[in-house]
Amino acid sequence: MTFDHIKAKKPVLIAGPTASGKSKLALQIAKQMDGMIVNADASQIYDCWRIVTAGPTKDDEANVPHRLFGHVSWKEAYSVGHWLNDVSHLIGNKKPLIIVGGTGLYFYALTEGLNAIPPIPNHVRARASMRTIEQLKDEIDRDTLQKLDPMNRVRLQRAWEVLTATGRSLTEWQTDKAIPLLPLCSVTPLVLEAPCDWLEKQIADRFSAMIEMGVLDEVSAMKPFYNPQLPAFKAIGVSEFIAVIDGMMDLETARKAVLQATRRFAKRQRTWFRKRMSHWQSVDATSLEPLKHDPYADALQSLVKR
Repeated sequence: MTFDHIKAKKPVLIAGPTASGKSKLALQIAKQMDGMIVNADASQIYDCWRIVTAGPTKDDEANVPHRLFGHVSWKEAYSVGHWLNDVSHLIGNKKPLIIVGGTGLYFYALTEGLNAIPPIPNHVRARASMRTIEQLKDEIDRDTLQKLDPMNRVRLQRAWEVLTATGRSLTEWQTDKAIPLLPLCSVTPLVLEAPCDWLEKQIADRFSAMIEMGVLDEVSAMKPFYNPQLPAFKAIGVSEFIAVIDGMMDLETARKAVLQATRRFAKRQRTWFRKRMSHWQSVDATSLEPLKHDPYADALQSLVKR
C-alpha cells in the first residue's frame, strides 16, 4: 500500500479501532514522508505502559520520531484539553505530523474544536466519586447521556461533574463552536475499517504478542502502585494480568476476559468512527500486513512450568 497522493507537510490523521494496524500504517507513512508520529490514544500517554497498551517499540522510536507517548506520569489525570495543548506545541514542526490513535474524542476536538471547560472543584469530584453508575445516569441530562457509553464510568462521571460545577451540560459545552487546531480541510484524515472476524483475529494475535514481549513483567512492576480509580490503571488487561500475577486467575481465563473486553472496546470505537468520521477517507485494514506468529500456546506452556 502506498500513499503517494498525500501532500508533503500536510498532517495525516489515522484513526481506527484497536488492533487494526494503525501504528504500522503510521510508520509506513512517516518513513515515506520523513515525518513525526504523534499519539492520539488516551491509554498510551502514560509512562508506566508500553506493552499492555501496544505502544511503539524502542526500535520504532529509534527509526521514526515519536511524540506524546508515555509522557504523562501514571499518577496524573490527563484530559483532552491537556492533549490539545500538547499537540499545539508540535504544529508547525519541521517534520510533517502523522497523528495516530483510537481515541475518537481527541480527533474530534482536534478537527472540530473544543471549548475550555472550567476546572472542576475538588469537592464536586469527591461527590461524583461517591455516586453509582445508575445515580450518575439518572442525574445527567438526556442529550449528553445518549452520546455516552452507559457503562463507561469515567465519561459518565465527567459529564456529571461538568453539569454540577458549571450548570451547563457537557453537550452544551461541546456544541459551542471553537476554532479547531487542525480543521479537516488542512489535513489528510484516514480511518481504518475492517470486518469483525478479521479484527478479532488481530486482537487475539496481539494478546499473544503481548505475552511474548513480557506484559506480565511490565504489569508486575506497577502492581505495588495499583489503584483501579486512576485512569492509567483502567487500560484493558491491567486488572486481569494482576489477577494472574496474584494467582487469582489462570492465564487462559485472563486471555478470554481481555479478548472480550477488547472486542467490546473495538465495537464502541467503530460506532464512534461510523457516526463522527463518515466523511474521513476509509482505508481497508485487511490490506495491511497482519501479525505473522501466535506464540500464545508456547507462552502458556512456559508459564505452567514455572
